[in-house]
Amino acid sequence: MNHRRLGIVVASLGFAVAAAVAQTQEKKTEMPKPGPEQKKLAYFVGSWKTEGEIKENPMMPAGKMTSTDNCEWFPGGFFVVCHTTGYSPMGASRGLGILGYSNDQKAYTYYGVDSLGFGEMSKGTVEASTWTYTSDEKMGDKIVHGRYSMNELSPTSYTFKYETSEDGQKWSLVMEGKSTKATGPEKKSESPGR
Repeated sequence: MNHRRLGIVVASLGFAVAAAVAQTQEKKTEMPKPGPEQKKLAYFVGSWKTEGEIKENPMMPAGKMTSTDNCEWFPGGFFVVCHTTGYSPMGASRGLGILGYSNDQKAYTYYGVDSLGFGEMSKGTVEASTWTYTSDEKMGDKIVHGRYSMNELSPTSYTFKYETSEDGQKWSLVMEGKSTKATGPEKKSESPGR
């Protein structure tokens, strides 16, 4: 083989390797896209009115509660962010909640805080039309297990209940009620896959 042909072969291989590297780098920089689990969160997008009843419990007094949740997609389509205004026996409150899905943990996630000083992180599952979120919160020197269940009645309404347990076996009802979707999201925002 003469030197000229060898040079052409080496140059051709160099271009092929460069093209392969460029193609691999393109794939690495491709933006992630929401999957089917994130798209299920679309159910919660909109403005919801909630009415419920708080049972006698160590965390708060019993009585009626109401709230309005305005939920919208966070840019990118991976999370739904909800802004809440409400009233309970503890008074008026405001809250922020973030619903998502963790591919690493294979679980739905909820992060929430409110103006009364409560903060919560929980993991969830969905089976058919029932969403169940669980959490473990330290209260004093005890760990209290929490379980929040929602049952979709229709595309525009669901019932919910919140229970607690000290041993994870015997559960006590803390709150129950119903949420009804009033409208679509108040602000236009990006939906999954856009």
